[in-house]
Amino acid sequence: MVKLTRIYTRGGDKGKTSLGNGKRVDKHALRVAAYGAVDEANAAIGIARLQTASLPDADAMLGRIQNDLFDLGADLCTPDDGKDLGYEPLRILDSQVQRLEREIDAMNAELAPLSSFVLPGGTPASAHLHLARTLARRAERAITRLSRREPVSPAALQYVNRLSDHLFVLGRFLNDKGAGDVLWIPGATREAQ
Repeated sequence: MVKLTRIYTRGGDKGKTSLGNGKRVDKHALRVAAYGAVDEANAAIGIARLQTASLPDADAMLGRIQNDLFDLGADLCTPDDGKDLGYEPLRILDSQVQRLEREIDAMNAELAPLSSFVLPGGTPASAHLHLARTLARRAERAITRLSRREPVSPAALQYVNRLSDHLFVLGRFLNDKGAGDVLWIPGATREAQ
C-alpha cells in the first residue's frame, strides 16, 4: 500500500523523476508523458463525476475507471525490462479491458444507431465525458508513441483504446439514451447569414 508522509521531496527540482523501478528519467520522457496524460484523463473523469453523483450506475462505472487509470499509471510507470524488481509490478489485466467491453455493449444496446457524428454537448455530464474522451485519446496517442520505443503491455494499449469508446457511449447514454445528442450537420454553417 502507498503511504505518503511528505508531498514534496525536491527530487524533481532539476527536471528528473523516478520510475517505479527506481530509474531516474527526464520529466518530459515519453513514459512520463504517457502516464501524465492518463492522469489528465482521470482528472477530467473526476469532474464528470460531479454530474453523475445522482446516477449510481454511471458513477460506479466511472469510479471503477478512475481506479483502473491509477493501475494503468502504475503499469506505465514501471517498465517491463525483464529485470527482477523484487516484487510483482501492477499491470492492467485483460479482465479490466473485458469489463469495459461488457459495459459498452450493455449501454450501446439501448442506443439508436448514429446517423452523424456527435458534437460534444448535451447534458452537463455528457459534455464533461466528451472532454474526458478527448483526453483519453491524447493518452492513447502518448502510450502508442511510447510503445514504438519501449515495451508497453498489450492490455494497457487495449484498455486505453476501449476507454475512449466507453466514455463516448456513456456520454450518449446520459444524453437521454442518445435522444439529446447534438449531431453534426456537415456544411451547415457555410452559408452567409
